Amino acid sequence: MKRKRRTHSPEFKARVALEAMKGIKPIHRIAAENEIHPVQVSQWKKELAERVGEIFERQNARSKEAEEEKRRIAALERKVGQLTIERDWLARKSKEPGIDLEEKASSTGTTLSSACGAKLLWSR
Repeated sequence: MKRKRRTHSPEFKARVALEAMKGIKPIHRIAAENEIHPVQVSQWKKELAERVGEIFERQNARSKEAEEEKRRIAALERKVGQLTIERDWLARKSKEPGIDLEEKASSTGTTLSSACGAKLLWSR
């Protein structure tokens, strides 16, 4: 009579493979205690040995991605701060007598940005 195919949980596989990796008991004894074939124990042991580095690799990759994201956000925040300062400076300068940045921008056919506004201020 054919034995019904069993599925094992990942925790069970990990426990058996770890026990085999320790080498305290022979593989055939571990297999007999868990009622599985010794070849299966060897396969799980081999897979564990090959993939054990992935556990730590993923954590490092996540931390590298998070660090890169923090750097990108910091650079964007610096840029926003710089543009805000430039805008405020241009707003103050445009209130000086005789300077109308909006009029100068429309006469040149451009939209007013901080770089454009600075050029217009220095071209008077």
